[in-house]
Amino acid sequence: MLLDELVRTHAAVAATRSRLRKRELLAAALRDAAPPPATAPEGDDADEIEIVAAYLSGRPRQRRTGVGWRTLADLPPAAEAATLTPVEVDAALSAMQALEGAGSHTARSQAFTELFSRATADEQRFLSGLLRGELRQGALDSLLLDAIAAAADVPVKAVRRAAMFSAVSGPIARAALTGGASALESFRLQVGRPVRPMLASSAPDVGAAAERFADTAVAADVKLDGIRVQVHVTGDDVAVFTRSLDDITDRLPEVVTLARSLDVEAAVLDGEALALDDAGRPRPFQETASRTGTHEADPASSLPLTVRFFDLLHLDGADLVDAPARERLAALDRAVPADAVVPRLVDADAGALQEFFDEVVGAGHEGLVVKDLDAPYAAGKRGAAWVKVKPRHTLDLVVLAVEQGSGRRQGWLSNIHLGARDPESGGFVMLGKTFKGMTDEMLAWQTERFTEIAEGPTDGYVVRVRPEQVVEIAFDGVQRSTRYPGGVALRFARVVRYRDDKTAAEADTIDAVRSLR
Repeated sequence: MLLDELVRTHAAVAATRSRLRKRELLAAALRDAAPPPATAPEGDDADEIEIVAAYLSGRPRQRRTGVGWRTLADLPPAAEAATLTPVEVDAALSAMQALEGAGSHTARSQAFTELFSRATADEQRFLSGLLRGELRQGALDSLLLDAIAAAADVPVKAVRRAAMFSAVSGPIARAALTGGASALESFRLQVGRPVRPMLASSAPDVGAAAERFADTAVAADVKLDGIRVQVHVTGDDVAVFTRSLDDITDRLPEVVTLARSLDVEAAVLDGEALALDDAGRPRPFQETASRTGTHEADPASSLPLTVRFFDLLHLDGADLVDAPARERLAALDRAVPADAVVPRLVDADAGALQEFFDEVVGAGHEGLVVKDLDAPYAAGKRGAAWVKVKPRHTLDLVVLAVEQGSGRRQGWLSNIHLGARDPESGGFVMLGKTFKGMTDEMLAWQTERFTEIAEGPTDGYVVRVRPEQVVEIAFDGVQRSTRYPGGVALRFARVVRYRDDKTAAEADTIDAVRSLR
């Protein structure tokens, strides 16, 4: 298979809004990558399936290649003809990833130039998006799993079950396309190998969350503002993984120490690590994120982290992912000291849950995660069994610029740049940008609106607009930022509505934003 075939598949998937058509296109590409049925898959043939699946999901197999934005901004002349294969690209990226020490920067630059010189213009754009993580063609991982089932003619349920226990979809595609449903049965929980985390849906308030469980007793866990950690213990061997399944064991020695102190032979725990101040309140999220990103010899000496566990997936030889939450929580309370467990209220009364929510938010935490006590651990899924509730903050901000859409939003003006009013200068201070929360109707409206008020030069991607349009933005919090001139940025900003009833002079000020830190 040539890389060009994947590029054309990517373009076709991005151009359609039909989920069924997307699945058909992805399945066809996966089948093309699979060896003939009578051929025993090995070497490049087997690897190609995994590589193609990874590229179709919008990411390379290599976590880090050392290729940054500046490198991707200066590409060599493109090739005239398509000759690259996905296997060759993967090999080149693996070689770049392995480079280290003196001379590695020069060697990586040479390898990058050699690879991109062999790529056509379309392939260069595809590879640039792949390395930046910007291939937004609508092929989310859940859709790719459906396509794997279709390509291999195996039950979707079998594919999704296997995917629970694989960090990436490539091995799932390989097993399904070369061994069928029986090969997928080999995927199961294994201590030391990360499991995809269970995710929560959202509710606007505690009452709405309680209604989803029909007034039955639920477990309401405190939602901590930290880093999701999955801790695997086998004797003295401990591995710590992030939500994205990166291994950060060496960066969290205090978590390793706690895990080794547990009276267990083997366990897989789900939890949150965060930095607390002397009063026990959470420190700003970016401080926790900075600690988990450090490679210091003794990271805990700069800012110690605290870990709190909220679920248990395996204990001493027994897998618990299929057990109801009430059993998993009971096992967690037996295996882990109370001060290392996330605070929890079990109740059916919405009033009691609201009171607990108010107490939690008042203590500086994010909110609650309300959980069905009868539900199993649905790894890798965002379903109705877990519902998160946060206090919603909103600001009225001004749109300063807008970006051309890509993928499904091609032809629309999409990502908006947000500004707060600066009373001293009379201007606006950039806080960040977002495309979250926009409906198709909103995209169509804003494309027309921002075309009308566009001003100044454009680089073909970012369109500057007159600072007139006010937009109501919901967000989860404010954090310090060196990227934006105001020194702050919004966390998880999303559009609520456009405010035609307000002028830019009535927008919220930068001082009001800073006061929320």
